[in-house]
Amino acid sequence: MTRPLTDDDRWLFGEGRHDHAYDVLGCHPDEHGATFRVWAPNARGVSVLTDGNGWTVGADRLTGSDSGIWEGRIEGIPLGQTYKYAVETGIGTAIKTDPFGFHGEVPPKAASVVWDLDYEWGDGDWFTDRGSHLAHDGPISIYEVHLGSWRTGSGTPFRDLAQPLADHAVAHGFTHVEFLPLQEHPFFGSWGYQVTGYFMPTARYGTPQDFMYLVDTLHQAGVGVILDWVPSHFPTDAHGLGRFDGTALFEHEDPRKGFHPDWQSYIFNYGRGEVRSFLRSSANFFVDKYHIDGIRVDAVASMLYLDYSREEGEWVPNEHGGNHNLEAISFLRDLNGALQSRHPGVKVIAEESTSFSGVTKPPESGGLGFAWKWDMGWMNDTLSYFGREPIHRSYHHNELTFRSMYATSEAFVLPLSHDEVVHGKGSLLGKMPGDEWQRFSNLRLLLAYQWTTQGKPLLFMGGELGQPTEWNHDGSLPWELLDQPLHAGVARLVGDLNRVMRAEPALHRGDHVPEGFEWLSADDAEGGTLAWARFDPVGGGRPVVVAMGTTPVPRDITVGFPGAGRWVEVLNSDAEVYGGSGQGNLGAVIVEGDDWRPRGTLTVPPLGLVVLAREGG
Repeated sequence: MTRPLTDDDRWLFGEGRHDHAYDVLGCHPDEHGATFRVWAPNARGVSVLTDGNGWTVGADRLTGSDSGIWEGRIEGIPLGQTYKYAVETGIGTAIKTDPFGFHGEVPPKAASVVWDLDYEWGDGDWFTDRGSHLAHDGPISIYEVHLGSWRTGSGTPFRDLAQPLADHAVAHGFTHVEFLPLQEHPFFGSWGYQVTGYFMPTARYGTPQDFMYLVDTLHQAGVGVILDWVPSHFPTDAHGLGRFDGTALFEHEDPRKGFHPDWQSYIFNYGRGEVRSFLRSSANFFVDKYHIDGIRVDAVASMLYLDYSREEGEWVPNEHGGNHNLEAISFLRDLNGALQSRHPGVKVIAEESTSFSGVTKPPESGGLGFAWKWDMGWMNDTLSYFGREPIHRSYHHNELTFRSMYATSEAFVLPLSHDEVVHGKGSLLGKMPGDEWQRFSNLRLLLAYQWTTQGKPLLFMGGELGQPTEWNHDGSLPWELLDQPLHAGVARLVGDLNRVMRAEPALHRGDHVPEGFEWLSADDAEGGTLAWARFDPVGGGRPVVVAMGTTPVPRDITVGFPGAGRWVEVLNSDAEVYGGSGQGNLGAVIVEGDDWRPRGTLTVPPLGLVVLAREGG
């Protein structure tokens, strides 16, 4: 039976505290028909348009209420029937997609579809230990995927790509797949970041059950799922949320607060309780109904600042005269708290590019409550450094060392994301200077550095192949590159980096605390070498020493090791198996002495990185 709309539902929805509004709003079919409910408080009338009534305005009318929620039933309506709402306003009738619709037509069509969410899940084993999969001190590496261009030619990507994607992630050692937004969006070229269906997986890739199958398959393969989610803005398409009942319902009336100049889209009104409930419910919906393990919130900076991308006079200060969006800040804190309370083990990640303090601190300490924040500063500095010819890198050594000043101020994800390989920026391999050997060596060094410094690595698809051209969302990854030794070597290195990262607790347990990292050599700008130690402050596992050289010349360096003994070379990015020159330490470095940091000499390969772990712990 369809659940009734209770007074508690109405109160929670209006207060901004309803986390499961999808249970009562939208279209809910049963064996006899379907119940329809939609929030449109300023509408003069609402009716449902279907094939059954010839898409006639007023034929199947809903009944309004003081809460602004319109409700009614259509008997005998079948699953799979398309429908829209006709919302009668003071200036005409708007034809709208259901804001809480569960399924829709394939764009450019925009009708909602009567659908249920029945599915028999097989990922019970994953949930027995769900919390450990995204633990702060756990081994996490994220593979970022745009599903529509990962591999083209499949009829139903949600279902047809499920096993190949799971196999690829497992083969390369990734712990999680992060999908660019999969909610319905009108323009494919937006990559999903202009959402119209906040409860609707895009029909381009299949049905809701097909999406469930994708998540289920990844979970059964031991791979977690993170979903990009966009509560920062929404598109102006006529069938969407904009001026839904003839008024600025989901957005602000004042364009200085309600319209984004960069993206030409509407900004949510976070001060309105029903809007907060709508967004909170959307996040909970994908965790609840689709078993999503983590949510990455897009464009958090644009939510935090009223003057984001605006000139003087184009924004409205808050009640204290400042530029912080206090309503958005309150919403984010409430969202993170609610998700953690209802779904322990699920994590929320912020794409936040400013110095806003406390993004990953708990709300009770004045923070926003996110689990992780993308370190955009690390990404910019690192790519800037690696894009330089080695002969010039000595003048920019601080681009690699500066991060240690703030590396544990937040819990960070280290992203080499889709944004860095589009719009003329070139691919990761394409950014690297030098001849073919140097470009591949630089790319392997970049990835090895990303995996061995503090933070959780994220790599956009194609990076593991050494893709030579930038990402094209209308194409497919160039899988044929794996037949070429240098490209196959990059892929093999990524798999080995994930293997070593999992095997050595020091490379993941101390990612977010000062005790997890120590410079052994940070000032050799002229020689282009760096060395550091990683420690396991949680379980007391063996320490790891990492050394890298950023010039095409091998160098011997002497550093203080965290103890004497035989230090085994557990990874060398210059190994011949990856396409390198094979220079290194002949398998191990012997360190003698009883000093606190006994000195040992090791060879840093050209444009390479080595990882050494002490034999016996």
